[in-house]
Amino acid sequence: MNDNNAQILPEMNSLWQETLNWQPTAEQQQQFQQLYQLIIIGNKKLNLTRITTPEDFWEKHFWDSLRGIKFILENQINSQEEKKVIDIGTGAGFPGLPVAITLPKYTVTLLDSTRKKINFIETILANLAIKNCLTLTNRVEQIGRIFQHREIYDFALLRAVAPTIVCAEYALPMLKIGGMAILYRGNFTTDEQVNLQKVVKILGGKIHTIEEFKTPLTNSIRHCIYLQKVNKTPINYPRSVGIPTQKPLNHLNRV
Repeated sequence: MNDNNAQILPEMNSLWQETLNWQPTAEQQQQFQQLYQLIIIGNKKLNLTRITTPEDFWEKHFWDSLRGIKFILENQINSQEEKKVIDIGTGAGFPGLPVAITLPKYTVTLLDSTRKKINFIETILANLAIKNCLTLTNRVEQIGRIFQHREIYDFALLRAVAPTIVCAEYALPMLKIGGMAILYRGNFTTDEQVNLQKVVKILGGKIHTIEEFKTPLTNSIRHCIYLQKVNKTPINYPRSVGIPTQKPLNHLNRV
């Protein structure tokens, strides 16, 4: 990546338009470009991503991040409202940073348990002059039990964090009633769907939609699972740190 030409992100305006019925402004495109370059530099120290070539990065990080909020991008009224979003396990800032750049009226909280990654993201926010992001270093199981963060978010984003039923336990306690968790997945099986349906009900939610689609450049199959909060989540969820992954809810007798 020493060659500067290799670091130019493709614009892909027609592909944005065809696939998401949206395209970035010149300013947003510039921010995407800067974000890409900063992550490539940071990657040398922090091991943020294995995806580094411009086309791959565009598809697997930018396009993939925004595909999850296609329903917002397509509805201009929704995109102008003020909403609260939490990106759980943000890592290098995906999908939260592209969402924040794309929806400047939304306040996006970037949560990760690794302080080094959050420090890095804070330098990105300063460099790109992104004003609508907050950062948080903690485990989601702890944050989900804190009054200031419980049942206050309109959207919770989880990408490459944990199995679907674990993601549901992380996300649903954070959402206000009517809010939506967006789980970004590769494969998603029928068995997983049956388990998820039972678990989500316990947590005060329901499966709203499951979308299967192909990525625009490599035709990889992806899924976005949308879970809607319909009732209050019982106070004992999320369970203590580590328990959701060690003992996923579908293994409990009550499911």
